[in-house]
Amino acid sequence: MASTISTRLLASVTVAARTLRRLSLASRLHFQQLPSPPPERLSYACGPTDIPLMGGTIGQLLDVAVAKNPDREAFVFRFGGGRDGSEPQRRTMAEFRAEVDQLARGFLSLGLNPGDRLGIWGPNSREWVTTQFAAAKAGLVLVNINPAYRPHELEYCVNRVGIRALVSAPNFKTSDYYAMLCELCPELPKSRVGGLSSSVMPSLSHVVMMGQEERPGAFLYDEVCRAGSADPNTEKQLHKLAERLQMDDVINIQFTSGTTGSPKGAALTHHNILNNAYFVGMRCEFHKHVARICVQVPFYHCFGMGLGNLQIVLHGATCIYPSPSFEPAATLSTVEAEKCTALYGTPTMFIDILSQPDVSKRNLRSLQTGIIAGSPCPVEVMRRIVSELHMDRVTIAYGTTENSPVTFQGMPDDSLKKRTASVGRPSAHMEVKIADPEGRALPIGQRGEICIRGYAVMRGYFNDTEKTSEVIGEDRWYRTGDIGFLDADGYGHIRGRIRDMVIRGGENIYPVEIENFLHGHPAIADAQIVGVPDERMGEELCVVVRLRPGMSLTEAELKAYCKDEIAHFKIPRYVLFRDEYPMTVTGKVQKFKLREDVIKELGLEKAAAIEIA
Repeated sequence: MASTISTRLLASVTVAARTLRRLSLASRLHFQQLPSPPPERLSYACGPTDIPLMGGTIGQLLDVAVAKNPDREAFVFRFGGGRDGSEPQRRTMAEFRAEVDQLARGFLSLGLNPGDRLGIWGPNSREWVTTQFAAAKAGLVLVNINPAYRPHELEYCVNRVGIRALVSAPNFKTSDYYAMLCELCPELPKSRVGGLSSSVMPSLSHVVMMGQEERPGAFLYDEVCRAGSADPNTEKQLHKLAERLQMDDVINIQFTSGTTGSPKGAALTHHNILNNAYFVGMRCEFHKHVARICVQVPFYHCFGMGLGNLQIVLHGATCIYPSPSFEPAATLSTVEAEKCTALYGTPTMFIDILSQPDVSKRNLRSLQTGIIAGSPCPVEVMRRIVSELHMDRVTIAYGTTENSPVTFQGMPDDSLKKRTASVGRPSAHMEVKIADPEGRALPIGQRGEICIRGYAVMRGYFNDTEKTSEVIGEDRWYRTGDIGFLDADGYGHIRGRIRDMVIRGGENIYPVEIENFLHGHPAIADAQIVGVPDERMGEELCVVVRLRPGMSLTEAELKAYCKDEIAHFKIPRYVLFRDEYPMTVTGKVQKFKLREDVIKELGLEKAAAIEIA
């Protein structure tokens, strides 16, 4: 840009550049030999620490990346360009930074201030990734909202963290986002643009709609970009912010059901997500070549926005996006056309890709590595990923949103057995222990709760000290709620969840939320949700319903009641009806026993046996 960068900002960028050079040099030796686990027999391990953590912010790292490789391709969206939206959209590093800065200035021109929460609602798009980086530069806290959410779920998110401005896609598939906003805020179409006063969501004052169609009460995305260019004061503001923003500032809130209760907003900092993505990229060997990463996972999750998008500035990678949401045919075409070297996905996504009729005819030999995460990967699926997709050095990763997200990751040289039987070794700088209910480390090989400590642990649940204290103690150990063990080689093994959270195709689903919704049906006396094993999705939802006396309800009627009221992935696949549940002597439903009974009734014993093994 033509303007002069202040001396302090230039010094900060220089320090960040030196840090990256030092990390790059150290990496040449670092991954030749990982240190052996400590000799103690307790289940405690720490990831390698010889490469230091980096300081700095997302904005600073973007400036560094542009200074090093201004003409390198930053990203390719294989959709959304041209009049019909079918042309690829490509940006160099310099072009990307220019658009980010313009949008960041536009946000400032709206009167948004550092620390304000900026929601984003919609599928993967160029506007989404630009908003992510622009929010970071403007000091705003980006709040990711699942594009499958319905109105009452959006209302919960906005009010829970006090979202002041919302950037939204106009529509996607069957979701009309503007219509849902108007349903919640009938004041919107009658409001002055930027002056929304909603009785339902009182914190929300600005709505920004992507696309070209003007909608009453809302800014156009391009209009906000132009506003930044038109106001010269915003350029000065942006430079001052670059000096003020700190690596420990909260930059992102992601909603997660965690291990207990309703969805909570995990507050993550620059330091959390930048370092986590950096070291994940190191294990994928992105430092050894210019990676071309096919990112088919959603941006609203850490997998997409953190482990994916941030590789642009951390490892100089080119991120390539095949479609707004997962489409296996589009992914295969993208990998082939763009010569992608890495592919991200959940096991369910890879199963669907491998099921494409023409997968064997595709030229996919550019692929080398990638990340599989979200749920356990069956051995046979991993074999096919390696043999048919040529991903010889693919890695398995495990983590939680609260940990930015990766805490365990496999090594590229791990055997197939290691890759599928375990979740790898602790990530760099991450402490791991397997603990008993009192928090004491258990012996190697003994099952207990997986606990994590280190730089990646979230600041806490936003404005919720009570829920934060339930999972993070004064000793800063984060209790995941997952059961597992460490083996003698320091590899982690997951064996289940302490509580009832269900992971369906990589989506974390908490049964209580759905049960509460179903209790609103006049025919339902009680509804209990359990997860049952599924070969493709990892787990599926089953609801066991007790009806009110004299009332009737069919499976089809229950699913129709859920449609358009809760997100599609929360609608149970299986519906069973019972007169009673297995209960404890104190009157609580024994969900573990209910799950066992349901698995037998549905004939899923074989899948359950594979899951346990």
